[in-house]
Amino acid sequence: MSDRTDPAIPTPHTPPRRDTDDAVDHIVVVAGSAPLAAHVVEAIDPAAIVLAADSGLDAARDAGLRPSGLIGDLDSVSAEGLAWAEEHSIISRHPGDKDLTDTELALAFAADMNPDRLTLVGGGDRLDHSLAAIGALGSPTLTSVPVVDGWWDGHHLDVLHGPDRRTLVLEPGSTFSVIALHGRCSGVVLDGARWPLDGVTVEPSAGFGISNEVAGDDGRVKVGVTDGVLTVFDVPARDDPSTSSNGPPGAATVAVSDTSSPARSDAASVSVPTSSSADHSPTSSKDV
Repeated sequence: MSDRTDPAIPTPHTPPRRDTDDAVDHIVVVAGSAPLAAHVVEAIDPAAIVLAADSGLDAARDAGLRPSGLIGDLDSVSAEGLAWAEEHSIISRHPGDKDLTDTELALAFAADMNPDRLTLVGGGDRLDHSLAAIGALGSPTLTSVPVVDGWWDGHHLDVLHGPDRRTLVLEPGSTFSVIALHGRCSGVVLDGARWPLDGVTVEPSAGFGISNEVAGDDGRVKVGVTDGVLTVFDVPARDDPSTSSNGPPGAATVAVSDTSSPARSDAASVSVPTSSSADHSPTSSKDV
């Protein structure tokens, strides 16, 4: 492991300080090289700031998105994509030999912008890359972000960093699962589910929380965790005006955090901060 890190990227053990005066509304990070599903693209708020992790820039552009930032070692983005980014995006280039994946670097870059919501979008055909990308949403670097979620290979997930309580607006009658992907979770609460939970402990990667169901016609499920990082694989509701992401008609709804800040109308105009690549001596290359 390296003994120095890029000063522009928060370290895993020191989450960035949240300053609500400088916070932005919603940041989307696109990672992986897989084409983005149409329903995922529709669910992206047009006002969101879009960043790309390396070859995620090509996937984003192919889906009609225009990333304002490109982060990574840039070993897999296409030459055409890189040329486009040099004209239209802020670029945070890192050495190929590094300790963090491109996805981790991009998420940390985004967290340093203090968003109210941070969404990872992507996919790919390598299981190890997928596990690492989904796992990156549990990084302590993201604990300052009120709402963390993702779309991976077309499937949606919400991530709660305890202590946290959130009301999810899901498709009525749909199946959802709660999994402790990042270690034991204690004080897990579910309300509005066919099988509710009240302060239980979920063991790491255990099947205890698999295949629950949304009970109410309004699709609202209250989820909470006292300690640990809880991942919820779910199906967001559609066409609910009270929780719409302000995307195109039919766009997936957002999770409503009990502690999130009010949305701001100036989110799209916030500048992407620059970042430098510090000289360091890591031992491995990470390209996810």
